[in-house]
Amino acid sequence: MSTPRSIPDPGFADDDGSGDPAVATALTAYAAGEIDHADALDVVRRSRLVVPVVAVLGEVEHGHDGLAREKSSDMAAVLLARPDGRRGMLAFTSTDSLRAWNPEARPVPVTAATAARAAQQEEADALVVDVAGPVRFVIGRHDLAGVAGEWALTRVGGRSAWIRPAAE
Repeated sequence: MSTPRSIPDPGFADDDGSGDPAVATALTAYAAGEIDHADALDVVRRSRLVVPVVAVLGEVEHGHDGLAREKSSDMAAVLLARPDGRRGMLAFTSTDSLRAWNPEARPVPVTAATAARAAQQEEADALVVDVAGPVRFVIGRHDLAGVAGEWALTRVGGRSAWIRPAAE
């Protein structure tokens, strides 16, 4: 039996679901080749994302008439699987981008760090942001660890690197 998964409430009670203009600008610049992946990632990692939660059929019972009826259902985050077996958990920059993908999914606002930790908990290889656009952005396994750990992203010799904060 699998361990129940949960995404804690990060405190976005007044969130109206709008996208952060700084994130939209960074992802648009990334898509246009004006900034690199690390520069866009540095903006996304500090943002609020919306994780879609959908109903998943649990148990089914069959009535005397032979028709199947839902007996129970669970709510779950969404994972996409590639033919090679890699999996990505979905997240969105706004409720509008989530609705473009699936208007019936329930939006759960979380920090990018919380979304990354949830992806790790689900054993996903990536966090796929705005899969339906306007700009799809993938946070791969190594960057997922940095975002989840709330590490600082910096440049070293022209490359990006994660720096873990010192223990308090």
